[in-house]
Amino acid sequence: MPIIDTSFGTGLPIDAFGPGYFRVAGAVRPGGLVIGAGAVADWAGYDDLAPVLALAGSVDLVFIGTGADISFAPKALVQRLEGAGLMVEAMATPAAARSYNLLLTENRRVAAALLPMPGVGDV
Repeated sequence: MPIIDTSFGTGLPIDAFGPGYFRVAGAVRPGGLVIGAGAVADWAGYDDLAPVLALAGSVDLVFIGTGADISFAPKALVQRLEGAGLMVEAMATPAAARSYNLLLTENRRVAAALLPMPGVGDV
């Protein structure tokens, strides 16, 4: 099977994630994060709108990672983001991270706001 070199353009891919952390560009980041438009920021969860709204105009689609299980994002969050011109898709964090990385390889204007997976774990 041939190995295909993947390019993420100017985007920052999510290298890995585990209980309570994400690894982006080789750096381990504890807790939730917002990633997109070549930047990454901490995210405290659904009530922390500022880092997600800051992406309006720079990205078209935001994946909301809901943690270990798929669930709906709060309606108020979705309405605020859509009102700012962002399309929103909610899914479990592992699926959101994979989808974000995949769309980066297609040079899409994409972002993700991800709740961490439960657990403490060693980093």
